[in-house]
Amino acid sequence: MSGASQANKGKKRTKGQKEIHQDNIATLDYYKKVILIGNGLNIVFRLVLSNYDSSFGCIAGWLLINIALAVSYYTMSSMSTPVFEGNTLADAGFDLNMGSGMGEHLKDIILLTAIVQVSSAIWFYCWFLWLLLPARALYLLWVNILSPFFFAPAPEENIDPKKQKKLERKAKRYQAAR
Repeated sequence: MSGASQANKGKKRTKGQKEIHQDNIATLDYYKKVILIGNGLNIVFRLVLSNYDSSFGCIAGWLLINIALAVSYYTMSSMSTPVFEGNTLADAGFDLNMGSGMGEHLKDIILLTAIVQVSSAIWFYCWFLWLLLPARALYLLWVNILSPFFFAPAPEENIDPKKQKKLERKAKRYQAAR
């Protein structure tokens, strides 16, 4: 084994802008297909299983689902918009396949929403699966923002000894005055 390959053995390989751009195109294409297949299956199941239930609740749910899908997909698309300088790729945009980034959360929303859309055409109470979205959002809020804020250790104060003695004298005077 050469020295260069041993030195790079522990490092994680980074992706270039062109590879990120190609991955983003493939990811957006895949999730577009998920959305279209989910809508198609929903319509087919509603036509076959329930003689197309056109109640207000079903239509409102279908609209709400499609708004959520459209907003999530549009957000992913706008985050990964590439910037070209002439014919060369200057910036591929946000990497949608990054481990724990915003792209992952949007992909989770699209997948859960498509699952809810298809399964709710079979059984109405599957709409309650959509409550997993706010539960996940609250969990992420707690883990990433609130918990570290509430349970952060107090900063240690490095007070020089002279200042410490002065504060102790003031405290003693205050206690004596009471």
